[in-house]
Amino acid sequence: MMRGTRLAATAALCVVLASCAREAPGDLAQAPAPRAEKPAPPAPPPPPPPAYAAGDAMAVTVTGSRIRGGAVSAENAFYAAPVMVATDPGREKYDGKEVSPVKLTSAEPVSTFSVDVDTGAYANTRRFLSQGMMPPQDAVRTEEMVNYFRYDYARPKDRSQPFTVSTDVAKSPWNEGTYLMRIGLRGYDIERDERLPANLVFLMDVSGSMNSADKLPLVKTALAGLAGELGPRDKVSIVVYAGAAGLVLEPTSDTGKIRRALDSLSAGGSTAGGAGIELAYRIAEDNFIKDGVNRVILATDGDFNVGLSDTKALIEMIENKRDKGITLTTLGFGTGNYNEAMMEQIANHGNGNYAYIDTALEAKKVLGEEMSSTLFTIAKDVKIQVEFNPAVISQYRLVGYENRALREEDFDNDRVDAGDIGAGHQVTAIYEVVPVGGKGWIAPRRYEDAPDKAAAARLAEAANVKLRYKLPDGDTSKLIEQAVPSAALKTAALPRGDFAFAAAVAAFGQVLRGDEMMMGFDFADIDRLAGQQDNYWRQEFLQLNALAGSLKGG
Repeated sequence: MMRGTRLAATAALCVVLASCAREAPGDLAQAPAPRAEKPAPPAPPPPPPPAYAAGDAMAVTVTGSRIRGGAVSAENAFYAAPVMVATDPGREKYDGKEVSPVKLTSAEPVSTFSVDVDTGAYANTRRFLSQGMMPPQDAVRTEEMVNYFRYDYARPKDRSQPFTVSTDVAKSPWNEGTYLMRIGLRGYDIERDERLPANLVFLMDVSGSMNSADKLPLVKTALAGLAGELGPRDKVSIVVYAGAAGLVLEPTSDTGKIRRALDSLSAGGSTAGGAGIELAYRIAEDNFIKDGVNRVILATDGDFNVGLSDTKALIEMIENKRDKGITLTTLGFGTGNYNEAMMEQIANHGNGNYAYIDTALEAKKVLGEEMSSTLFTIAKDVKIQVEFNPAVISQYRLVGYENRALREEDFDNDRVDAGDIGAGHQVTAIYEVVPVGGKGWIAPRRYEDAPDKAAAARLAEAANVKLRYKLPDGDTSKLIEQAVPSAALKTAALPRGDFAFAAAVAAFGQVLRGDEMMMGFDFADIDRLAGQQDNYWRQEFLQLNALAGSLKGG
């Protein structure tokens, strides 16, 4: 474990990170427990040899015809690790937003946003750092960094409400006089035998741009692993697209057939992405399972350069299919020409998830241990609205969620789409707030009005948190309300334990984004705040933070 020290050379830690990705076995890769994190188990024997190696020849180049057989086994596909080579990110596309501004409570007391359960920004940031490069600021979304990890939120006691709501307050570690207010949601778990039947269409990009070790071979690894998690009631189809789109595998529950079809694919041609999506949705419609999961899973580097490439038309089609009960998950792969802006945007409109797969271990995490939360929705159109009491809180800002912001009137409008929560999912949001009388970021105004009587009459409340959600088969939202007591500010100390780690990850994201309100908080400070960790994923975070510090020179 590297803590509080600067690395002698960037390359040394790159080797360490690559080794972790290759050597961390299945039991180390288990998703963290919903309660307190458990120590990592002893290192088991070395994993089997990779299923793919750079330069391996694939069995068939797809042109739209059906596939029979295949020469490469995917039985041990999760152990395949791509060779990550540093590339110029100049051609990659990101849709970064400005860091959320400070709000004066007297002028804007209400903050509204849609939940976000995507994690792609964290894995993509890890990819850049492990290649010895700082990620572009536009590629970092702090909420996805924070939500990559699990925290110690209480489980729902029953399913009358699909998730619990937790709030806590601590002093800000990076800004004297401000406080952090954390909101945490935790969905209920479902057992394997409770899962609804799934109709999944794997939509795979096999164009020429996917012809590298960290793209198509890793796609096969990810989807072969997901196939192994499915049951006899589930159906999988495979559609591919390159110069043309074609159905490679008709719906089947036979894991062997699925893996043989995956084995047989190779890359070549241009990228008719739009035609592939249209065909995938037709297959999903033809095999629609009423009261089940119907989802297209798109695996690509996002390089849509032929066919339906108009983003507006693509989004309209995806929203139309979403309203008919077919959702969309996007899995991003590769470097150089990666179009993350497209991947994240269409997943949001498709009521699915966006994840970036940079290693075989990440594939196992996203599509193995976390499959329930990835595929099985327990609440949809989940919105959060926080109203701050101007008699208690003078200023605030939301850390992250810039591209999930909603208008105040959107909260009560059931026609406005928002994010979904899957089984076992967690969602974390952090506000930084300034109590009345504190210095804050914005100087007092000469002609500012005093808080009105309604605010003064509720001095015991610092804020009121409201959530709206719909059940998966519902059209009318339900409301949850929970007040944050003012006393929480008076008794707050610096964050500890679980909260401290969440704050450290949030700080990591904001520092990478160049947030000027971090007041000089640096990677060494983040390391101290995070503290010692005994969970694999959290230990990896500490390594990434150390690597970022060495690259930044501080």
